[in-house]
Amino acid sequence: MTIHSPESSESAWWRHAVIYQVYPRSFADSDGDGVGDLPGITSRLPYLAGLGVDAIWISPFYVSPMADAGYDVADYRDVDPLFGTLADADTLIARAHELGIRVVVDLVPNHTSDEHAWFRAALAAGPGSPERERYLFRDGRGEGGAEPPTNWRSVFGGSAWTRVTEADGAPGQWYLNLFDSKQPDLNWNHPEVVEEFLSILRFWLDRGVDGFRVDVAHALVKDPAMPDWEDRAVMAGGEGDAEHNLGPMWDQDGVHEIYRGWREVLDSYNPEGDPQRDRILVAEAWLPTQRRTMRYVRPDEMHQAFNFHFLENPWTAEDLRTVIDRSLEAADEVGAPTTWVLSNHDVVRHASRLGLVQDGKRPNGIGPDSVQPNVVLGLRRARAATALMLGLPGSAYLYNGEELGLPEHTALPGHVRQDPAFRRTQGEEVGRDGCRIPLPWSADEPAYGFSGGLESEPWLPQPLLYGLFAADRQQGVPGSTLELYRTLLRLRREHDLGVGGLEWLEELGGVPVAPQVLAFRNARQDGTPVTVVTNLGEEPVTLPEDLRVLVCSGQLHRGTIHQDTTVWLA
Repeated sequence: MTIHSPESSESAWWRHAVIYQVYPRSFADSDGDGVGDLPGITSRLPYLAGLGVDAIWISPFYVSPMADAGYDVADYRDVDPLFGTLADADTLIARAHELGIRVVVDLVPNHTSDEHAWFRAALAAGPGSPERERYLFRDGRGEGGAEPPTNWRSVFGGSAWTRVTEADGAPGQWYLNLFDSKQPDLNWNHPEVVEEFLSILRFWLDRGVDGFRVDVAHALVKDPAMPDWEDRAVMAGGEGDAEHNLGPMWDQDGVHEIYRGWREVLDSYNPEGDPQRDRILVAEAWLPTQRRTMRYVRPDEMHQAFNFHFLENPWTAEDLRTVIDRSLEAADEVGAPTTWVLSNHDVVRHASRLGLVQDGKRPNGIGPDSVQPNVVLGLRRARAATALMLGLPGSAYLYNGEELGLPEHTALPGHVRQDPAFRRTQGEEVGRDGCRIPLPWSADEPAYGFSGGLESEPWLPQPLLYGLFAADRQQGVPGSTLELYRTLLRLRREHDLGVGGLEWLEELGGVPVAPQVLAFRNARQDGTPVTVVTNLGEEPVTLPEDLRVLVCSGQLHRGTIHQDTTVWLA
């Protein structure tokens, strides 16, 4: 059964690109201070080119007090000294382009840092001032305004409102912070806010970036009535009725007009309409249904939206087939590509997540006291899941070090954790530090080569087992996870799988496909189709005699595909 038709191989680059997320604090450290930086990224760009990615997305490197690892921005037009300089950013962009790699940068429009010049001016100016109108200041409720304006709770725990002390020393108004108290939310109904971000877009486009990943893209506009809401403001908006329980802080209709304005700016940098020169917008929008997510990628809005429904799916054939069908159908309705992803800087790495019981619940971090994943099982499933994902049509995202098969660091003690979610929930939520550990490049160097051989203490400690996963231990080693990724990306490009069509197979070699097996054909407009088979069941699957193996995520046994293994055939 065909559920997705192929596209032209001349389609816009972003419709089929593989984009690699670089988490700058943890990718490569050039100066030995234990924190990754822009020159470190530049030094490793040949590695990424050799991996075979089309573009990189770099998490925030702007000036910031780092209350939330850079997602609290104090200056959107400069680089924090921790990461380098604007000249370093220019060098990185130029070198990436020389190597054929496009550069997407993170943009954080929902909130600024409390150290941003605008917020400092708002505090100094006082209630009712034009400066405060750029943010969401409100008077409190109750006697003396001592209670928050609403009962909204922060994503990171605690109240979503913080009370300020006015210039005269008296308790004053409250400001909204959906995340940390050092991240005050902007007022996107204010024209100055709208114009400021159009200017920020142009600043980075003029420096040559190829697009923007937009942080919590569904959160900018709030219900102006600000009604009380009993649920916690989790990223996906709450449970229950998927279409009507998003909460007054998520997915308001007004966000779409903002992105239409942004799209006009990006399109103006490609007046010829060359699909290979498009600058793109990518939505981070945690929404409960595929169709609501796809509203962000209608033709005059963004280009891509992360497919978190795929990421959050349990490792079962029925659930995977359902999410693939719904993803492609919803994307096709608006003419957008589906964007697949398994890991990022906010979730437990899939090499560990898939080593847990698959009950449909995604853990918010794994700590020393948590149920521990099966490391061997998790990596086997992760390799199979990645091979499945990269065999699907559309675009795909990889996360910082997943090509090494890195597991989550599950034994981090509380005193080294830096995620504000851990602090604000008093450790009830373990948080995201475990997926943000500095990468191991060389097994026998200090900090596993993260600082290029220099003696340094990484900003988060690396587990001892990371030496086994170091890039130099896997380079050129047949069967290593690094070489598997390189092979998958090479074959994906050679066979144009990103622009192929998808047809589910009911039979394989004349034998009916079992319920715990996924089998589909990815066929481009011309050329040999690729058959992708993922076995999630206990019974082995016999390879068809008329097809040859292109790549396998694990070991084949006497012509059969065993459990938790994906194979590509042609």
